[in-house]
Amino acid sequence: MIDVAILGATGAVGQRFIQLLQAHPWFRVAEVVASERSSGKHYAEAVRWVLDGEIPPTVAELVVLELTDSLASPIVFSALPAQAALEIEARLAAEGHFVFSNASAYRMAPDVPLLLPEVNAEHLRLVGRQQAERGWKGGLVTNSNCTAAPVVMALAPLRHLVPQRLHVVSMQAVSGAGYPGVPSLDILDNVIPYIGGEEEKLAEEPRKMLGTYQDGEILPLEMTISASCNRVPVVDSHLVSIAMNFQNPVGLESVQAAWEHFEAPANVRTLPSAPNPVLVVTDAPDRPQPRRDRLTGGGMATVIGRLRAAAALDGIQFMALTHNTIRGAAGCSILNAELLVSEGYLSGTKAPSAIAVR
Repeated sequence: MIDVAILGATGAVGQRFIQLLQAHPWFRVAEVVASERSSGKHYAEAVRWVLDGEIPPTVAELVVLELTDSLASPIVFSALPAQAALEIEARLAAEGHFVFSNASAYRMAPDVPLLLPEVNAEHLRLVGRQQAERGWKGGLVTNSNCTAAPVVMALAPLRHLVPQRLHVVSMQAVSGAGYPGVPSLDILDNVIPYIGGEEEKLAEEPRKMLGTYQDGEILPLEMTISASCNRVPVVDSHLVSIAMNFQNPVGLESVQAAWEHFEAPANVRTLPSAPNPVLVVTDAPDRPQPRRDRLTGGGMATVIGRLRAAAALDGIQFMALTHNTIRGAAGCSILNAELLVSEGYLSGTKAPSAIAVR
């Protein structure tokens, strides 16, 4: 097994990492890291567990480390806020750890992969550029804003159709605000039509993720994106409504076929956390729905529905949904780490055949 550390382990996304790694065939949670307030305590004492089920016994007894402590684990999963991530993630990567971050701090850095393995696995090569130019012994890989995940997954099979303009309206779950999240008197019986910083991220991150790796850099996809982000009274999963057009008129049948035939690359398809299928396309008139569809593919699949013509744009419109703290956060980071290990970045080994299980 490969030892991993979790930064921000007592928060909601940190807890999701622990839950998803509980029976992982490659990774074992060996270190949990949190703020000074929690350090020195056993994890079970330091955390207010908010997920279903119980804290895994092997993690409950771990002593919480401080963010300034040295770590032994070669892989580090980060659920830190962006400001804290700026210094801590870079320091750990320089020291030789491979850091997989949910924070926004480095997402748009030109030498940092913004990775969704089914879509842009080749962007992982940017780690070599980091090591060459920054002198890091390890590396840093990010995953996207949780609302960008269903957008990028839906658009990836359509890149050959040359998308031009895209407008996204999001309906984002309260768990996306962390714990305790949005005050109940603000969100119950209500929709909040503003989430700070989200619209800007949604307008730029998909272009990088859908871009082309060439000679050590990412050439962003040429596409105009506008976004309107809303917080809604749903616990988990983000639903997006997308209207878009293409360079040339595209029939609904072509879009449907592209989605239904989409597969992850061969080097991603067999990774432990990879869903199969990646996309689930429904023709039900009232799907996808958060409560009914968020755990499709163990929460790692994207569910798409309501495909129809958008006459005003001479294009198409549809809905897409993913689980925000699994596919949009911890689960994607874990899949990113699996890809890095399988490609031999960690001590020159490949997984799973070269990993000794103990």
